[in-house]
Amino acid sequence: MKALVLSGGSGTRLRPFTYSMPKQLMPVANRPVLEHVLENIRELGVSEVAVVVGDREREIAAVLGDGARLGLRLTYIRQEQPLGLAHCVKIAREFLGEDDFVMYLGDSMLPQGVKEMAREFAEHRPTAQVVVQRVADPRAFGVAEVAPDGRVTRLVEKPEQPRSDLALTGVYFFTPVIHQAIDKIPPSARGELEITDALQWLVSYGATVRAREYTGYWKDTGRAEDVLDCNRELLRAVERSVGGLVDDSVLTGPVVVEPGARVVRSRIVGPAIVGAGSQVVDSHVGPYTSIGRGCRLRDTAVEDSIVLDGASVSRVPALRGSLIGRSAEVTSADGGTAHHRLVVGDHTQVEVAA
Repeated sequence: MKALVLSGGSGTRLRPFTYSMPKQLMPVANRPVLEHVLENIRELGVSEVAVVVGDREREIAAVLGDGARLGLRLTYIRQEQPLGLAHCVKIAREFLGEDDFVMYLGDSMLPQGVKEMAREFAEHRPTAQVVVQRVADPRAFGVAEVAPDGRVTRLVEKPEQPRSDLALTGVYFFTPVIHQAIDKIPPSARGELEITDALQWLVSYGATVRAREYTGYWKDTGRAEDVLDCNRELLRAVERSVGGLVDDSVLTGPVVVEPGARVVRSRIVGPAIVGAGSQVVDSHVGPYTSIGRGCRLRDTAVEDSIVLDGASVSRVPALRGSLIGRSAEVTSADGGTAHHRLVVGDHTQVEVAA
């Protein structure tokens, strides 16, 4: 089996961060979302992975390289225009050959992994298998209607009146027959080749398409609040590890202080991570906080937040539910007041008011 990871989206809902980085590189628990995705794929025993990229190819390749660091062999495939998920499969045809493959959206977080789904696909080998989850409002998703025996009877993209609450999570398992279906479907009204249309073509012509329900945590990291929620979820699994310098400070619970980091006269309550080369001085870091690499925190209290690499925060007494971009500077000349959901883009200087 091979893998196809789709990482070409523009990420308009995650601005201002996606002005300066691909949304798939947004860090969650100090690692890019895309690395979490690729880790899930490696756990399936898959090593050959194609990453479909758009105009941010150079930035993604600079982080992932050839994949050796992650135990994978990566191939990059350029999609010049966002012409749909099925179009991604079409342009990857040469790479995929006649192999079965898993297709995975590069901004979908499923921390519990999909090993059981892959095992079931390999055992029964339907023409295609979709991974679904029950949602309260299916209108924003591709939706699968599923018979009691697990066979998909109908698929609809973002239905106005859903007849099922089973949403497609962005993970699909395919046999090579999917290429035939993609060759047969026309572009949708929005000018894209929809993977739901290709799957529906298979269903209409009698092929076996099955659904497997995923009951773990799932989130599309398309918005700032989604990234923060994912950060909380992943930090719940961290274990205490102190590789940096801790001087006259108190660490409570599962706290990670990476090598090269310094924590001085501060208190950190886990789960939390302080990245390599960062300095936390005279500060309080509360639960569910990820401090990136090379950051500077001084006279500051922060919790339930993500501070990206190279950022600095000083004299801010209560920062909560916030995203501070790479190399951003957040200060308060007079000590300020509490700030909730502060979103600061990369390389931005902000002085918060009292």
